[in-house]
Amino acid sequence: MDYKAIRLDITDGVAVIALDRPELMNALNAQMRLEIAHAIGAAQGEARCIVLTGTGRAFCSGQDLGDGKATDLDLERTLRDEYVPLLRAIYDCPVPTISAVNGAAAGAGANLALAADVTIASEDAYFVQAFTRIGLMPDAGGTYWLPRQMGFAKAMGAALFADTISARQAAEWGMIWETVPADAFDAHWRARARHLADGPTEAYRHIKTALRASYDNGLDEQLALEARLQGQCGQTRDFREGLVAFTEKRPAAFEGR
Repeated sequence: MDYKAIRLDITDGVAVIALDRPELMNALNAQMRLEIAHAIGAAQGEARCIVLTGTGRAFCSGQDLGDGKATDLDLERTLRDEYVPLLRAIYDCPVPTISAVNGAAAGAGANLALAADVTIASEDAYFVQAFTRIGLMPDAGGTYWLPRQMGFAKAMGAALFADTISARQAAEWGMIWETVPADAFDAHWRARARHLADGPTEAYRHIKTALRASYDNGLDEQLALEARLQGQCGQTRDFREGLVAFTEKRPAAFEGR
């Protein structure tokens, strides 16, 4: 695909997908949604970690309300046919995903960031569930991610009041993994991506499966799942390499999947 709204770079196992409509604060239009989902699929054959970030001063300002006449939007169709495939592409990705939030993340843009496995934000960034400001409710997965990541009470407040949440506050609340000083942000998320790309990707895949299943499983079901998935990890070359590296007191050279 000839990308118009994003940039895709794959280097040494790390794929960086940069939302690239800086003049519109990387607002999501139909083309960008399609391109992000396509890029995630295209990168999986080569990448061992995928990063989603923004160009310019914003991560993503949410739905592009100028993409056609906003009042004529068929919101149900747009969410079902365009947002769901995008969010599933991120959620179902077999390799670790990182959202590197460089600036404003508003509305659907905030929830796009939260769809990744790990969200890292510059201390200059902020999040806002801006939907009620225009008479809507959170979408793009917001009603799923928020209560799981920051608790029911804070999720409800964030959705109802549409207050701006600073990156530091988001980290303190457990909404994101961490916040980083702005001058160290780029180097930091790249180092985090490098760490994951060099790691045991099969173990990472099973971690994602097990943690997500824990919301629905009872203890016995979860313990059985752990045993099954750990058994699969134990059959990998990466596990054998990890054992040898441990005994030889050296870093493991994981091959990944």
